[in-house]
Amino acid sequence: IVLQKMLKTDINYIGKMKEGIQRMKPKTKDSGDSKKDINLLYFNQDEVKTINKKKIIGVGILLVIICLILVIYLVYAANENFRAFMDANILNKSIEQDNLKSITLENYDNSNIFAYSKYIAILKDNTLTTYNSSGKIEAENNIQITNPITTGNGKYLIIAEQDSSKIYLLKDNNIRWEKTLEGNISRISVNSSGYSTIILKGTAYKSVVLLLDDSGNEMFKYYMSSTIAVDASISEDNKYVGIAEVNTSGTLIQSNIKILSIAKAKENPTEAIVYTYNAPLNSLVLNIKYQNKNKLVCEYDNEIHVIKDNVDTKITDINTDQEKITYYSIELDNNIVKNVEENASLFTTNTAIKIINSTTQKENTYKFEGVIKEMYCCGSKIALNLGSEIHFVDTNGWLIKKYTSNQEVRKIVISDEVAGIIYRNKIELIKL
Repeated sequence: IVLQKMLKTDINYIGKMKEGIQRMKPKTKDSGDSKKDINLLYFNQDEVKTINKKKIIGVGILLVIICLILVIYLVYAANENFRAFMDANILNKSIEQDNLKSITLENYDNSNIFAYSKYIAILKDNTLTTYNSSGKIEAENNIQITNPITTGNGKYLIIAEQDSSKIYLLKDNNIRWEKTLEGNISRISVNSSGYSTIILKGTAYKSVVLLLDDSGNEMFKYYMSSTIAVDASISEDNKYVGIAEVNTSGTLIQSNIKILSIAKAKENPTEAIVYTYNAPLNSLVLNIKYQNKNKLVCEYDNEIHVIKDNVDTKITDINTDQEKITYYSIELDNNIVKNVEENASLFTTNTAIKIINSTTQKENTYKFEGVIKEMYCCGSKIALNLGSEIHFVDTNGWLIKKYTSNQEVRKIVISDEVAGIIYRNKIELIKL
C-alpha cells in the first residue's frame, strides 16, 4: 500500500511538472531550433514511471531485507532455543579436532605455553618462541627463566621467575625491558599501557610493592612491615594503584584494600593512600583487577566487590551453601563470571554461566547440559572445558565457537583474539 501511494504521488507530481513547463513555453514564434530546445524540457511520463517503479521496488526489497535481519538479530539475542538452533544449523559454529592450524609440540613437559594479544608463545630452554594464529613463527627471544609466572594485557606480556628476581616485559614480539630485582617475586601485573606492579618478598619487610612505567623505570616502592601484599593492579589511566593486603597477626584474618594516588606516591608513598576498605573479618581477599579505567574489582573467597569513586559495592556472593559454584573469575574487561550447577535429574546436571557487568550489574547467562572441568577468561572471551568439548563464549552470553576433541585436552591458553588447545604433541589454534 505504501509503495502504491508513493508511486501515485510521483506520477501526479510529474504530471504537474509537465503542465507547468507547457505554460512556460514562449507565445512568440520561434525557430525550429528553439522548439527543439524547449522540447528537451518535456518529460516522457511512461519512462519516468518505469524508472521510479524499479527504484521503488529496489528500495522496498532492501528495506524488507534490513527489517528481516533486524528481526532475526532480536530473536537471536532474546531466545536461547532459537540461538542454539542458529549456532548449530545456520552459523556452523562447531569445529572439530585436526581441522585447524596447529603448532608441533616436541617436549610438552619442558614447555611453558602462554597466549597474549594475537600470539601463542612457548618458553623452552630459555627461548621464547612466538607464533601467530596461523602457526607461523613471528619471533624468538632469549628469556633466562625456567619457572615462569606470566600475565598479559593487550599487546604486553610480563614474565617473571617465580620466587626469584628476574623479570621481563614484552611488547608485541620484542623485549621492552628486563631487570634483576632485589627480593623474590611473588605476584605481577601489567595494564594496557605497559605499567607494571611487582610484589616482592624475602626482604626486611613482609612485602614490597614496586611500580614500573612502560620503559621499566621505577616510579615508587610501597613498603609493608605488618601486612602481606596479596595482589596489586594499576588503573588504565595510570593514575591509581590498588593493593590487596592481608593481616594474619590476629586470631582472625583481616583483608584490606588500599588505593594509592600514583602522582602522590612519587613524592611520598606513605602519604599517597586516598581510600581504604576494611573487609569483614575472615573474608580473604584473593585477587584484584582494575576494569574500565578506574573501577577496582575485588575477589574474595565468599563474594565479589567493586570500588568506584571511593565507594565499595558488593556485586555478587560466592556462597556454595546456596549455589553450587566451582569457578568464578574477575579476569575480564568489564565483567565478572561464575558458574552455577543445577541437578536436572538423577544423572543429569545443567550449568549456567552467569556473566555480570561490573558497572551496570546486568546479568547475561549461557546455559548448557553438563559440568565444566576448567574455566579460562581474558578480555571479553570465556573458554569452558567440558572434557570432550570446549565452548568459547563472549560476555553477551553468546557462543562464539564449540570445539570437539577426540582425546584428552591437557590445557587451554586464551587471549582476547586467539586460543590454544594444548595436547602432548601439538597446540591447535582457534581465532576468536
